Amino acid sequence: MKPEQTTYDPARRNLLRTALGAAALGLPGLGVLPTARAAGRPGFFAAHDLPVGVQLYTVGPAAQNDLDGTCRKIADIGYRIVELAGMHGHTAPEIRAAADRAGLKLTGIHMRAQGSNGDPGLEDDPVKLAAILNTLGIAEVTMPIMIMPLGAKPTAGENFGAFLMRAGSQMTADDWKRNADFLNARGALLRKEGIRLGYHNHNFEFRPLGNTTGWEILVANTDPASVDFEVDAGWVAAAGHDPVKVLGAMQGRARQVHVKDILATTKPNFDLKQDPTEVGSGKLQWNAILPVAWDAGVRRYYVEQEPPFAHDRFESLAISHRHLTTKV
Repeated sequence: MKPEQTTYDPARRNLLRTALGAAALGLPGLGVLPTARAAGRPGFFAAHDLPVGVQLYTVGPAAQNDLDGTCRKIADIGYRIVELAGMHGHTAPEIRAAADRAGLKLTGIHMRAQGSNGDPGLEDDPVKLAAILNTLGIAEVTMPIMIMPLGAKPTAGENFGAFLMRAGSQMTADDWKRNADFLNARGALLRKEGIRLGYHNHNFEFRPLGNTTGWEILVANTDPASVDFEVDAGWVAAAGHDPVKVLGAMQGRARQVHVKDILATTKPNFDLKQDPTEVGSGKLQWNAILPVAWDAGVRRYYVEQEPPFAHDRFESLAISHRHLTTKV
């Protein structure tokens, strides 16, 4: 059985919490071990009165298979706000009710340009989209992936991940400008409905295109009044960039961050590859990243982890939450 398919055991998780109480959870990051904060000093989240959030993509199919159970487990770990990865096979009233029962607040959602598999898309009527988001209680929607190059389609037998890597490598400066135009147009329409639109990066946005990158094109060509950014720190680092520097250059443009860690074995690339791990167990220095994100204007922080997992997915979320609330 694969590690991420193991049975979630609350008793085991609580034992893990206790056993790891005072221990450092991670591997050395950039030659520096994660440090415990000074005794008596409030941590980052406590100091700013911020809840730790979670991107529901992390739990895989669990949210679709058992929405109530998933929400309860997330809340039991200590998470209080949730960013959805689409609708997870449920209706807006069903998701809202499950979150309310667990004491969770839905604060964000990923939505692709085109809807699929019953999920709405950003190209849909903005009034109808706003009605769905209002039911969920969400005012921030994020486009999680770029619009593909014109004419790009999966080949026979090609899975979505392979197609995405291939399409990402084919993106031109004009393709990124086309994405910026789309974000501006949809962002302006959604703003009229009280909804903020953002864009979430992977690592192919940082592929060099002459003297620029797709990321620089998006930031320079989107309207700050209508378009924000959700910086995925893990994918920034996987591209060989420093999340501190990227966030430091995003004053007033970044509103959300994916708190994602990677192992030092990750080789810099632009092809959707990384060696994932729990927050605090990798090389990213969260004591440096989080304050810079705050200064840039980030107010939503969502833990997200990519597969494969070394633990049960909920145990991994518990490890990440513990690090953020006891070590940062």
